[in-house]
Amino acid sequence: MTKELEMTIGELLDQQAVEYAENDAVVYVEEGIRYSYREFRDVCNQAAKGFMKLGIEVGDHIAVWAHNRPEWLTTQFATGKMGGILVTVNTNYRTSELEYLLKNSDTETLILSEGMRTSYPEILYKICPELKECEPGELESEKLPRLKNIIYIGEGEAPAGMYHWDDIMEMGKEVSDVQLEERQDSLDPDDVINMQYTSGTTGFPKGVMLTHANIIADATYIGECMDFSHEDRLCIPVPFFHCFGCVLGTLTCVTAGATMVPVVKFKPEPVLKAIEAERCTAVHGVPTMFIAKLEDPNFDKYDLSSLRTGIMAGSPCPMSVMRQVIDKMGADEITIAYGQTESSPVITQTRVDDSIERKVSTVGKALPNVEVKIVDPETGEEVGPGIQGELCTRGFHVMKGYYKMPEATEEAIDEDGWLHTGDLAVMDRDGYFKITGRLKDMIIRGGENVYPREVEEFMYEHPEIKDVQVVGIPDEKYGEEVMAYIQLKEGTEATSEEIFDYFKDKLSWYKIPKKIEIVDEYPMTASGKVQKYKLREMAM
Repeated sequence: MTKELEMTIGELLDQQAVEYAENDAVVYVEEGIRYSYREFRDVCNQAAKGFMKLGIEVGDHIAVWAHNRPEWLTTQFATGKMGGILVTVNTNYRTSELEYLLKNSDTETLILSEGMRTSYPEILYKICPELKECEPGELESEKLPRLKNIIYIGEGEAPAGMYHWDDIMEMGKEVSDVQLEERQDSLDPDDVINMQYTSGTTGFPKGVMLTHANIIADATYIGECMDFSHEDRLCIPVPFFHCFGCVLGTLTCVTAGATMVPVVKFKPEPVLKAIEAERCTAVHGVPTMFIAKLEDPNFDKYDLSSLRTGIMAGSPCPMSVMRQVIDKMGADEITIAYGQTESSPVITQTRVDDSIERKVSTVGKALPNVEVKIVDPETGEEVGPGIQGELCTRGFHVMKGYYKMPEATEEAIDEDGWLHTGDLAVMDRDGYFKITGRLKDMIIRGGENVYPREVEEFMYEHPEIKDVQVVGIPDEKYGEEVMAYIQLKEGTEATSEEIFDYFKDKLSWYKIPKKIEIVDEYPMTASGKVQKYKLREMAM
């Protein structure tokens, strides 16, 4: 990583607010919001000062549970200026998952909105009933003793026990610019600034600690692979709570002085409308998002001639879809990226001038200043081109570790600094990588990672379930779908539909098995282990 990339997020935004002062930084088409880089910096400063007035110190945890709203974006850069650690919360979370994340992350401040399908404040009240009776900032929760401040973003008054976002912006007026400058100057590029929760093969999610330096450098090189500049305008319909949204999307734009054009929640029509209205040169998405846009009945009505590039990631892209993205959408310089949250997240990426075959059959080559090798999973020895093994990576992009989980960190990063991805891959003689399988027992459904163990742990809560085995099965629309094989306790009865209904409000919708089969026994090895690959074969 070059020296000029070693800065904090606050310093980066200040630098771009000078260099590209009048350039559009943020445009929300449907909300009618437009900020230049100078205006966006000022809004972020105001929020940062509000957080300081609230008593948030360097290293305190601020969780955000909302769709791609302007306040989410402001919080990302405001925390980068005043040193609070941004903890991202999946918008699909329900009670069990939210309680686990808030507890595990030691979150002191939670920013939330209304949900699209459900009420986030109501979910929080179920976990913290005390919130309804307390003054804002004075929560004393039995389940979440660290949680003190709840900040509401939305129309109208804040629900009981919560500050309103406008209160925080108003409080910012009581902190001077000098105080914010002093706070920002005290931060170090190697400080953790972002914590993203990712599941693991051992069950519950782990907080991945990423530094200013991790994500700024990764975002810079991602932009270079797309030939990004201050003249580009990126439509961002992927969720901010994923690295896809807040690193490949927002941060990559800021490193280049480009314009962010976020869409609050993905639907094909608002994305197509935003691309046309703002003459976007780039758009991000998982393959299912691109398919949905191409299949929209009004697709032909939109002028997408400004499109040039973007990133498709999350799951493999079929050749027919890639051809349509290039021919019908005009994004002939679209790139493919591969990585994981633990690597900030991108490890490899195709380049704008790569052939369509490379974009479909590989995940590109290593980013600048990133080392990648393929090792034999049994021996740990590096293997040559054309031989399958585990993909390992080392460099500036490797996470600081998992929050409060030193053993899991040691398991993921070896003593020589190599991050073991758990993905099987092959490298060709030109340094391009092809992902061929997984060592991890993971399901990728429409770009969302689902870890069977986590789903199994939740499903054991059902009073009639004796044993459960969760596997991924092929699905035309999402790539993979979640399926559960269930053994019931003796003398009990339950149907697949009843089990599905039991979990539908307790788990994120994408994790809930869409197929449930009740069985008497599982295929086993001689040593008594369940053969999951045979369960997958049974499903097919």
